[in-house]
Amino acid sequence: MYVRIEKEGPITTVIMDRKEKRNAVDRFMAEELREAFMEFEADGDQHVAVLWGDNGVFCAGADLSSLNDPDRVLKIEADGSGHGPMGPSRMQFSKPLIAATPGYSVAGGLELALLADMRVAEESSIFGVYCRRWGVPLIDGGTIRLPRTVGMGRAMDMILTGRPVSAKEALQFGLVNRIVPDGQSRTEAEKIAHEISKFPQVCMRADRLSAYEQWNLPLQEALYREGSAAQSIMEQEGKSGAARFVDGAGRHGKF
Repeated sequence: MYVRIEKEGPITTVIMDRKEKRNAVDRFMAEELREAFMEFEADGDQHVAVLWGDNGVFCAGADLSSLNDPDRVLKIEADGSGHGPMGPSRMQFSKPLIAATPGYSVAGGLELALLADMRVAEESSIFGVYCRRWGVPLIDGGTIRLPRTVGMGRAMDMILTGRPVSAKEALQFGLVNRIVPDGQSRTEAEKIAHEISKFPQVCMRADRLSAYEQWNLPLQEALYREGSAAQSIMEQEGKSGAARFVDGAGRHGKF
């Protein structure tokens, strides 16, 4: 077993644990990762997931030693269909995912980090398209999610050069959302996850979904879809929330 699952209340933490390979992913580990996230998606009691790499590293990417091993090689469909080779990388989650990224998040590991809605880095964290050196392509969403996250110019810098990007620069890029001291990324990510889990979930998930779906829509259609969901959300959560505010809760931005 290369993947562990730990739950605390409504939070699922998925842990990559393949120390001898710096959490690099082969077919067996990819299947375990996908199964872990399918379990999270199916569990109505779980509201937010955290993906974290144990042993001081997030993920060193695909296990290159598996590429010539038919039993362990990552599964890649010739027409680009099927599951992402790294496991969950082509899934579309209905609930938030936060990546806690100690050490290296490179190549396919960077792509796994980009799968998340937010990323918490550590002071010594490093990001990069290290697979550039070996002719191994980005095939788990990197060429799509990286430009959408940091913008085309910065994405091209990383994709073309393959250079290491420090946590500080990644924060400037918008690639990461927080930087914490080494060893604290899981704690901080789980803290954020618990905060998110306390919000009214229908409204939060609807806003999250709209933010993703708008990429593929003309402006007017995106605005219409955003507005069309509002009435049911107001009935389910908005009116009761407004009543709590009127009664004195949450004044002056207090959470």
